[in-house]
Amino acid sequence: MAQDTSSVAESPRRRSGLLRDQVQLIKRKDCDRYEIVPIEDKLSFEKGFFIVIRACQLLAQKNDGLILVGVAGPSGAGKTVFTEKVLNFMPSIAVITMDNYNDASRIIDGNFDDPRLTDYNTLLENIHGLKAGKPVQVPIYDFKSSSRIGYRTLEVPSSRIVIIEGIYALSDKLRPLLDLRVSVTGGVHFDLVKRVLRDIQRAGQEPEEIIHQISETVYPMYKAFIEPDLETAHIKIINKFNPFTGFQNPTYILKSTRLVTLDQIKEVVSEGHKETIEETYDIYLLPPGEDPEACQSYLRMRNRDGKYNLMFEEWVTDSPFIISPRITFEVSVRLLGGLMALGYTIAAILKRSSHVFSDDKVSVKIDWLEQLNRKYVQVQGRDRLFVKFIAEQLGLEGSYVPRTYIEQIQLEKLVNDVMALPDDLKTKLSIDDDLVSSPKEALSRASADRRMKYLSRHI
Repeated sequence: MAQDTSSVAESPRRRSGLLRDQVQLIKRKDCDRYEIVPIEDKLSFEKGFFIVIRACQLLAQKNDGLILVGVAGPSGAGKTVFTEKVLNFMPSIAVITMDNYNDASRIIDGNFDDPRLTDYNTLLENIHGLKAGKPVQVPIYDFKSSSRIGYRTLEVPSSRIVIIEGIYALSDKLRPLLDLRVSVTGGVHFDLVKRVLRDIQRAGQEPEEIIHQISETVYPMYKAFIEPDLETAHIKIINKFNPFTGFQNPTYILKSTRLVTLDQIKEVVSEGHKETIEETYDIYLLPPGEDPEACQSYLRMRNRDGKYNLMFEEWVTDSPFIISPRITFEVSVRLLGGLMALGYTIAAILKRSSHVFSDDKVSVKIDWLEQLNRKYVQVQGRDRLFVKFIAEQLGLEGSYVPRTYIEQIQLEKLVNDVMALPDDLKTKLSIDDDLVSSPKEALSRASADRRMKYLSRHI
């Protein structure tokens, strides 16, 4: 079967149908080995996985000796997860992680993403040793101490397939040796979240230090040195994994514009509750490339009592609940410039004054929002049923607003933007809960009505 697939690839053309039929082999111009015909479309994580497996199998059948596969991409994109997935499926392969070839003596200004940091002499020596059929000594790098702490022996795998994984795995120093080139990329926003979480665990760094490092060194290095290499990949994979999906114990929120008294709130919270007054400024940062009318993954920088917190969150609506997985770090205001250098833009600055009643199970807030000139009551907690119970005790049932504050601002901005429409269309962008559940839906309804009127005039 492999012989048939490769034989028709002397004149490569696009194929459709089964995944395995999309992989075609072609003879390289610089040697007698085969490589796959580059796949033009960017593939999902799962589809890319199966295509890579198929490509490895065909290359192992067609080429003699070691089959070298390069897997590259920006920090946090999912290269390691992808490589581990391939290894679990094909345990007879070997993996070389380029991070282990870091040379701490070459670190300049804490830049761990500088291509000059890689000890290519040792890496190339190891690759040529494996190609000669010999076991090699692969370095072991410790991220917390930023030093090489030993070596491990790597034998030539029985499958003859070796994956080289790292941000520079497709660099010009390695490309001539590779039989298969794979890129794994995500989006700047989720890559940032994943990189922060990874480095906290792996290197013990502070979140602000990590984000500052990303904006000052990682992202510029990616644009200058890594991104051009990724264009040479035979297989380009987009990893749309959402890091928030793995978080447990999200916050459940019920919100209403119905007025409640302070005495009503005091009656439903425990006797040992805390009562505080808060003034909060929330800066909502729109991730690069996101649609401001549909985004649900804003980065939020919060200023309260002179302290700044960076909040990674993504909300979903399970009406009437707003559900918000969230990660919060204390940072300094200077980080805002670094985030904007990554492509984030300020979507809104929301000022909120809150009267808060909280105990160990629930928090009840009366919020006044300056932009909306309106009061809301919020009930928040980790226990969905208890949040619902407290909200019902306050008499809020039937009045819930299943939108975050930024969504409410977006929605009312849309209302203002379409006030020039004919009178019969204006009501379609009402902020009434019964009419629309999101800004995107409001705009869609108005657009649909305009299309229908246009068609009716031309039929």
